[in-house]
Amino acid sequence: MEFKMKQIAPTPFTRRHLLKGLGCLGVASLIAPNAAAASFTAEDRDLLQKISGYFNSIRTMNGDFLQVGPSGNQTEGKFFMERPGKIRFHYLKPSTIDIIADGDSLVIKDRKLQTLDLYPLSQTPLKFLLADQVDLSRDKKVLQVLKDTDIIQIMMHEESLFGEGRITLLFDTAEFALRQWTITDAQGLNTSVALYNVETGRPQNPKLFEIDYLANARQHRKDR
Repeated sequence: MEFKMKQIAPTPFTRRHLLKGLGCLGVASLIAPNAAAASFTAEDRDLLQKISGYFNSIRTMNGDFLQVGPSGNQTEGKFFMERPGKIRFHYLKPSTIDIIADGDSLVIKDRKLQTLDLYPLSQTPLKFLLADQVDLSRDKKVLQVLKDTDIIQIMMHEESLFGEGRITLLFDTAEFALRQWTITDAQGLNTSVALYNVETGRPQNPKLFEIDYLANARQHRKDR
């Protein structure tokens, strides 16, 4: 199955776009634990429950991703996940970025500049992807559920530390697996990410999720 990602007018592509785009993976970060919208049909709620069940069944996952930023430039990489709490996005060259969560913190690491931008994982959207349970069927911020032969499309209102906007999630109808997402921010700029070569259930190397807190402390001492 192939998904096409829209490329749009050039704007700067920053670390903020990296984290914001990848943050969409945390599907439940866009929801509130309340009653489902009354306008949803029984089929809509059933689809949301099945998609939530897929997420909750996954403990480890790895594969490749392709990210298209607001300027239309494409960045590829590999991702590794171990729930709860751990994930790594390794961007391939010419990018020099890794995004790592170890269960407590999330860091954006520049391998070339040797810099680390550290955030509490609890304050980032990715915390929800890495939680033990998600429940999209109780999602107040789901705006629309559409289904055709191969794709289920869920449109949601996004609220995060990076502002408000809209997210469109694409799932396949065979396994209810997440295949692509696109964030549209308040300015109408899109960041899209597609997943492929995805494997689940494989043991992950614990070293993938290690954060060098000493290096971060040294960096902050230098910045003072």
